[in-house]
Amino acid sequence: MRVGMMLGYAGGFSQAVDELADFERAGLEIVFVPEAYSFDAVSQLGFIAARTTTLQIASGILPVYSRTPALTAMTAAGLDFVSGGRFTLGLGTSGPQVIEGWHGVPYDAPVGRTRELIEICRLVWRRDRLDYHGRHYTLPYEGGTGLGKPLKLINHPVRERIPIVIAALGPKNVALAAELAEGWQPIFYFPEKAAIAWAGPLAEGSAKRDASLGPLDVIAAAPLAIGDDVTGLRELSRPFFALYIGGMGARGRNFYYDLACRFGYEKQAAMIQDAYLAGRKDEAAALVPAELVSRTALIGPDGYVADRLAAFREAGVTTLNVTPLGASHAARVADIERVRTLAG
Repeated sequence: MRVGMMLGYAGGFSQAVDELADFERAGLEIVFVPEAYSFDAVSQLGFIAARTTTLQIASGILPVYSRTPALTAMTAAGLDFVSGGRFTLGLGTSGPQVIEGWHGVPYDAPVGRTRELIEICRLVWRRDRLDYHGRHYTLPYEGGTGLGKPLKLINHPVRERIPIVIAALGPKNVALAAELAEGWQPIFYFPEKAAIAWAGPLAEGSAKRDASLGPLDVIAAAPLAIGDDVTGLRELSRPFFALYIGGMGARGRNFYYDLACRFGYEKQAAMIQDAYLAGRKDEAAALVPAELVSRTALIGPDGYVADRLAAFREAGVTTLNVTPLGASHAARVADIERVRTLAG
C-alpha cells in the first residue's frame, strides 16, 4: 500500500510543510490538501510543489461546483506543470451547506455534473477543441453574444491524463468513481464493513470501466500512532465522527449519517444527530460507537497496527492516507517510517 497524508486547513500550514521533507524521507508518497471554506487548496498545493521533490500532491478535494470545468482542467494542468507531473486531481461534490451557503450556486445533479466535468477535463488535457454538449455544461456557451469559439489549451500539459480521484460515499457516486476515475476516496473506511456499503456500487462501476484506467486506487484515511501507551489517542476522533454524523448537513440530507446507518449504527446515528443538533456536542461524541472509533484507526501497539493494516489491504485499500498523532515531530516521522515498512 502507498502511504499518504492529509494536511489540515486549520493553522500551522507553513510548519506542516516544513516537516514534509522528513516525512518524505521516511516513506510518505503523497500529500492531500483539502478545500472547504478556508484558504483555497490550489495556492497551498503550489507551495508544497515548490518545497518538495518527489512527493505526489493531490487536492483532497476540489468541489465540482466551485470552478467552471475549464478552470478546473487548467488548474490541474498548471499544478501538474509546476510539480513536474506530480499532481492528482481530487474531486468531490461537498454538500449543500457549503455549495449553496458559501459559493452561492445550486447543489444539483452531483453525479451528472461530476461525470461531465471529468469528460471536459480530459478533453482539455488532450488539447482537443472544447466543443462539448452535455446536459449540464455546453461549451461554447449558447445564447450569449454568439462570439464564443471552441478553443483548446494553449500550453502542452506535462501529461494528457492527469489522475483523477473522486471522493464519494453514495452508491451512484461510488459507481461513477469505479467507472471513470483513477482513484476513489471514501470516508470512515471500516474494512470489515466496507463491502456492506460499497461492494455493489463498486462492482457496477467496474463493469463499465475502461481497462486503460488501470486498477482503481482505493484511498482510505486513518489516524496513526504506534506504541504500547497510545490507545487513548483513539478518543481524539470522536468529535470528528460526531461532527460529520451529527452536524455535517441537515436532517434527511446528511451523507455521513446515511453511511453510519449502512454500517449498522442506525440507533447510534440518530442519537448522535439529536445531541449534536441540540448543541450537546460532547454528548454526541461520547455516543460514537467504540467499534467505529477503533476499527477505522491505526492506533495501538505494533501488532495491532499490523493487524489493522492487513484488514485494510484485504478490503482492497491501495493508498493509506494517515494522520500521524505522535506527541513530537520525531515520533510522527518514526510512525510514518514504521507504517511504511508494515504496509510493504
